[in-house]
Amino acid sequence: MSTIEQSIEVDVPVTTAYNQWTQFEEFPKFMEGVERIEQVTPTRTHWKTSIAGVQREFDAEIDEQHPDERVAWHTLGKPRQAGVVTFHRISDGTTRVMLQMDFEPEGLAEQAADKLHIVESRVKGDLRRFKDFIESRGLSTGGWRGDVS
Repeated sequence: MSTIEQSIEVDVPVTTAYNQWTQFEEFPKFMEGVERIEQVTPTRTHWKTSIAGVQREFDAEIDEQHPDERVAWHTLGKPRQAGVVTFHRISDGTTRVMLQMDFEPEGLAEQAADKLHIVESRVKGDLRRFKDFIESRGLSTGGWRGDVS
């Protein structure tokens, strides 16, 4: 299992950053390699990805979600991933978004990409694109304020 930890400060209030992060179907607009996400239930999503020519479909389940604080998830089956994103108020208009993710690289290509920190670099880029996306809008495209424990 490998672990990635990345954070970024975004110039929007914590509620705006959190609300946008709950709009999973918008992830393809800022996450490289994510083709489509379907919100199946309030706590389950179906992902379709294409990374380095490898296409995958998988489901993820939200384990914990608290408005303006955190969203934690794990995949069901393979690829094995789990993570949490937390939101920290820096000021009224600035939020630190922190992402921790554990994943199990499959096959030699993914293991090599992990050792070369390519996956970590991709996550860092996704967070930069999230920052650009939300700051250019100034408002979230929606928000789910439910609590999952």
